[in-house]
Amino acid sequence: MFISFLLLAITQAATPVASNPPKHTIWYSVDASPSHSQIFIANGDGTQERPLLPLTGLDYSPSLSKDGKWVIFTSERNGSADIYRVHPDGTGLDRLTDDPAFDDQAALSPNGETLAFVSSRKLGLAHVWLMDMKTRRSRLLSNQPGSGFHPAWSPDGKWLAFSSDGGRFAGHMPGRWEKTQSLSVYIVRPDGSGLRRITRGRGVAGSPQWSPDGKRIFYYETSEIGAVFASGANATKGATQIVSVDAADGTFAQVTTGDGVRRWPQPLADGSIAFLDSDPKGSTALCRVKDAVITKGGLGDIRSPSWAPDGKTVVYAKVSWADKFELQPGFSMHPAFQLTRLASGGFFPTPMPNGGRMVVSSNMQSLVSMKPDGSDRKEILSSTDSLLLSPVASPDGKKIAFSLGMYFRPSGHPIGQIGIMNADGTNVQYSGVANTNSGFPTWSPDGKNIVYSQDAHLVVWNLESGQRRNLTVPGAQRDTFPQWSPKGDWIAFSSDRDSDEDFKLFLIRPDGTGLHRLTDKSGDSHCSWSPDGDWLIFSSARMGFKDEHALSESPQPYGQLFIIRPDGSGLRQITDNKWEAGTAIWIK
Repeated sequence: MFISFLLLAITQAATPVASNPPKHTIWYSVDASPSHSQIFIANGDGTQERPLLPLTGLDYSPSLSKDGKWVIFTSERNGSADIYRVHPDGTGLDRLTDDPAFDDQAALSPNGETLAFVSSRKLGLAHVWLMDMKTRRSRLLSNQPGSGFHPAWSPDGKWLAFSSDGGRFAGHMPGRWEKTQSLSVYIVRPDGSGLRRITRGRGVAGSPQWSPDGKRIFYYETSEIGAVFASGANATKGATQIVSVDAADGTFAQVTTGDGVRRWPQPLADGSIAFLDSDPKGSTALCRVKDAVITKGGLGDIRSPSWAPDGKTVVYAKVSWADKFELQPGFSMHPAFQLTRLASGGFFPTPMPNGGRMVVSSNMQSLVSMKPDGSDRKEILSSTDSLLLSPVASPDGKKIAFSLGMYFRPSGHPIGQIGIMNADGTNVQYSGVANTNSGFPTWSPDGKNIVYSQDAHLVVWNLESGQRRNLTVPGAQRDTFPQWSPKGDWIAFSSDRDSDEDFKLFLIRPDGTGLHRLTDKSGDSHCSWSPDGDWLIFSSARMGFKDEHALSESPQPYGQLFIIRPDGSGLRQITDNKWEAGTAIWIK
């Protein structure tokens, strides 16, 4: 698997970069992505906070240098996620990386000469890299299997601690499709020697930080499922604890107990342990624990705090969410593709055939029609107790088919049905087989048929006769997200039929012949066709996590966009970031 990642990365690097204007327009969803993220600096308890820099969009992952002269952080202000530094008074802004790959989670060495950071450059997966601050040349720290996250320097600069997932997904959430992540903490010398694991090797251990004397390493600990619940979207559930381990003899000590989501631990010079706590109401607080007594301060939607060694200053990111979904430019790894991302609750974008309007599922509770620039929004359908998903226009633009469902009921079989209405939202009619979970419709190019998923197999519905026939055979597999080619020759869909619960892309002829697998990597789904039917765009988990799951904003933060031809050639990665990219639509 690692070799396939490397070959893909080499193929991408060898492809000439065109200087022509974009030829392809893609819209896609970014689930649980905030509208904005801004860096703040404050007293150690969170009082007297102020913005470090003006709001530009997405700034995150700040860390303070040991001498207090620099704040290192990640920003997408120029497109891709890159590393910057700035003085605590907001002066001296300096861009440190400019690679089109994902760069994040940086920490400056105690002597200020070397920057450790996480990057997907060259290898595709996230790994720990080191940059010489004088020459700005970077090198890979350790080419071990899997992804590495959150490097932390020992006080003497002779070691780095980091977390790693070992190159594999841990499994799935029980009864669901989200992937889970196992993490262990490792230490290694800056020259790559002495690599060893220092945590238990089970569950999740993440975000390590050294004690001021360099003897112990502190981290948060939870289970794989607990890490999903601890993510930004689910932080009201589960529990994580702060734990430490002696770097020399491996003895463990637990710092916190009881319920609560505690992350980003940092030991301070006074013997206290600072960390971020998320309470049952979803609020976050800057906390310290000393002699089993916890104090709190600095409430807000805070992420990734970093304290000065004396605890008197802290920097952190604060995220904000829009009331309605927003259209934002997305960074593309190839200049021929122009990307628009739907942040803060926009899903399943679809164009109307005349090109004058788009329809989007807003927070999965309403269908909204709007102009391509996001203006003139009109809610054409809403629901208070069910999910409205996957709108798609008929070829003549007169009708819209969509899904209405209760897919996440607390218990029992999920129920869904197909809806069809006029393009303006009038004359809504529902049609489906009783007590089935039907959804994700797509039209045939002539508008006479709809193919959809029904109880995890595919059904073709003839609208003239009303007859339905099984396109795929009901069974133990899950067949979903069908997409009819504009040429009419293939129907693409996602299935776990031969992949041990991992979804991949398949193709089948509309008459049920020619069934075969198109992709063979982990977690390929949400495909759609280019208007000419020559390409498919899809979301894939094949590039793994870009961060620790418990620190992400999404239950599926590993999704990146790829394109492929229906004959399996031309595979290319289009996005590379920490957000979940899905439900992409190819406009032109």
